[in-house]
Amino acid sequence: MTGFMKGAMILTVAGLLVKVIGAISKVMVARILGGEGVGLYQMAYSLYQLIISIGAAGLPVALSIMIARKVGREDMAGARHIFKVAITTMGIMGALLSVGFYLVIPSVISVGFITDSRAEGALLAVAPAIGIVSVLACFRGYFQGFQNMLPTGISQVCEQLARVLVMVGAAIYFLPQGIALASSRAALSSVIGVTLGLVVLMVYYSRERLPEGKVYPLESPRIIIQELVLLAFPVAIANIMIPLIGAIDLWLVPQQLIVSGYGKEEATTAFGYLTGMATSLISLPVIVTMSLATSLVPAISRLQLDVHREEIHHRMGTALRMTHVVTIPAFVGLCVLARPISVMMFDTPHAGGAIAVLSASIWLLGLQQVTTGALQGLGRTALPMWTLLLGATVKVALNLYLTPIWGIEGAAWATNVDFGLAGLANLYILYRMTGFHVSYLEIGKILFSSLAMGGGAVMVYNFMHTVMSNTMAVATAILAGIILYIVALGLTKTVPKEELLTLCQKLLRKGGSK
Repeated sequence: MTGFMKGAMILTVAGLLVKVIGAISKVMVARILGGEGVGLYQMAYSLYQLIISIGAAGLPVALSIMIARKVGREDMAGARHIFKVAITTMGIMGALLSVGFYLVIPSVISVGFITDSRAEGALLAVAPAIGIVSVLACFRGYFQGFQNMLPTGISQVCEQLARVLVMVGAAIYFLPQGIALASSRAALSSVIGVTLGLVVLMVYYSRERLPEGKVYPLESPRIIIQELVLLAFPVAIANIMIPLIGAIDLWLVPQQLIVSGYGKEEATTAFGYLTGMATSLISLPVIVTMSLATSLVPAISRLQLDVHREEIHHRMGTALRMTHVVTIPAFVGLCVLARPISVMMFDTPHAGGAIAVLSASIWLLGLQQVTTGALQGLGRTALPMWTLLLGATVKVALNLYLTPIWGIEGAAWATNVDFGLAGLANLYILYRMTGFHVSYLEIGKILFSSLAMGGGAVMVYNFMHTVMSNTMAVATAILAGIILYIVALGLTKTVPKEELLTLCQKLLRKGGSK
């Protein structure tokens, strides 16, 4: 198994664990604090998330690119030097951001940006986390540059566990003293979580022993900081673009639904089907593709395009192949079982239409993420930002046109076009830059296998639904679909038997050793 594939598997497992833990915590905190307490907590946490997405989101990617380049040249001293400059700079900037955030909180409340003054305690509680996250991002970028994803994965899980335990414990303990105090103490969980995540990474760093590398002149801190900013800024902008478009949808889609004849409550309900239900279902499969993209960045960065073109093509091809193997069947399966899954997950069949249409975004978003990772690995971090902006612009236009015609399914189609256009634009740029070609035969085989799976899953569901509950019928259909898909992949020789056997043997050996 290649280094970046191993890293992707580690990040996938960590991402799934973080998702599961987060989902459980949301239910528990909602039951403890109720809607009012959760609202106060989210006022602080949402603003905190926005700030760190701008300030530190692009840092791990940028730092991993710079360090991977040094590792590719066997310049270990240079890699360490870049990390030391970055962590010193971000430590100072993070501290200033934390202090600045702390000082502006009263003004944020007084001007009405935060509508409930009771959220002040929660806002003050999250302020220190901003500075800590800046340092945390440096450590993650450092390890990712060496294609060592284990520290990042473990720190993510530890961070989430600590955050959830403190949040739930604080909510229970302080609730008798009032909602405002309970929500502010629950918000301290962010500080505790990122602190533990940072400690985990520092332990890994202290135990690291780098091999002796070649000797090169060290770059000046000014040059390092300049390159870091140039690489990180477009990534940060692209990172906030998706939630920004979500905010535009919040205003635009319900408005267009009302234009098409929906009542106000009907429009709100339909919007909930799309954003609260359908969108939540596509977020799990793309954890795999996000992990692949993150791992692909340093794997390509350490290679020189003019010398290692074939190896770069191989790694991009492997990443896209795994993307298609995971996302296409997930898209087809969710599409054909949309209504039963809607009933099973949300106790309503009415979200089925939005889920069926939006399921295509699993494939298209996965394509966009992995191709973005490839471009970032080549050092062209600004290009994915522009392609994402192109897709977002078209999405807004299509929302205006399609939503009044097709309702909430029209808005879902607009989202599909957004991700699809960005992904295809990235592919075209990769072709022009490197000569990389997509294997359409391979995609055809995976699509054929997925369609066979989908047809089999529907037949199994239709039969089993007559003799058991909807939930059991869906579970049985999914299991049957997975088996059919694996068989179809083998018959079409999409995944060679040798690769499957080798992978199984490795997993068994690892399981036995543990």
